[in-house]
Amino acid sequence: MRVVLLGTAAGGGFPRWNCACARCAAARDGKLPTRTPECAAVTGNSRDWWLLNASPDLRAQLTAAPVLWPRARRTPVRGVLLTDAEPDHVAGLAVLRGTPGLKAYAAPPVLTTLTPARVALHRHAPWEWADSLAEGGFVLAGGLVVTAHPVAGEAPAYVPVRASDDRWVTAYRIEDLATGGVLVYAPRLGAWTPMLDDLIETADCVVLDGTHFATDGAAPDGRRPPAPGSAGSLAALARHPHARRIYTHLADTNPLLDPASTACARVAETGVEVLPDGAELVL
Repeated sequence: MRVVLLGTAAGGGFPRWNCACARCAAARDGKLPTRTPECAAVTGNSRDWWLLNASPDLRAQLTAAPVLWPRARRTPVRGVLLTDAEPDHVAGLAVLRGTPGLKAYAAPPVLTTLTPARVALHRHAPWEWADSLAEGGFVLAGGLVVTAHPVAGEAPAYVPVRASDDRWVTAYRIEDLATGGVLVYAPRLGAWTPMLDDLIETADCVVLDGTHFATDGAAPDGRRPPAPGSAGSLAALARHPHARRIYTHLADTNPLLDPASTACARVAETGVEVLPDGAELVL
């Protein structure tokens, strides 16, 4: 299995277009690496590629990844696996319009929310949409077996009626039938649960929500688990030293965006990685 981290920042990318903080200014000056919104691509055979989310910067991300360039006017992208309905994870679907035969997977509330977009996309070219939480999981072209798992997130703010539903945000477990390699992809989390421990225990690599970095063990927005702290994901990841552990979805307030920061040193000491856009993993 090959995985390309097309983007590793939270919403708005890094630097954010409307932020003049010291960290964003340093990125504009070329002193810190820039990042595009979180998105990835995965394949089991190096021919059939599947996107994990579709960021607003998807066109630039695809252009920056030669393995995803079209050959003979045919794209190697076969479809998209959506973890949620947040704009920064679904806006890039418009970039893919006009490509017939793509297949998109998402949880039921996400599929319902995206109904207007699905209708619009269908007018350009027919796609197939499927429930990612269907019992037994599903098999992707290229020899990948996938199961989706709810991770206690919330509905996007733009949803008019934000009904309570624990399926708004999902993590994906992706297994390569040929090599046995297992990836857990969870770029957004509502809370750490025993189920997540169980998933990571079976994984060779986990790419995890690293949005915030709070030393007091509480995320600034009160929702996503922070990187450090006794209640944070860094402590939880320490329980799984067998797996390669990588943070993604980094907010512009996160000191992990600076490779020379003490936060980066602290995370590195635990064996958890912060990789740049374009990094490729092989499982």
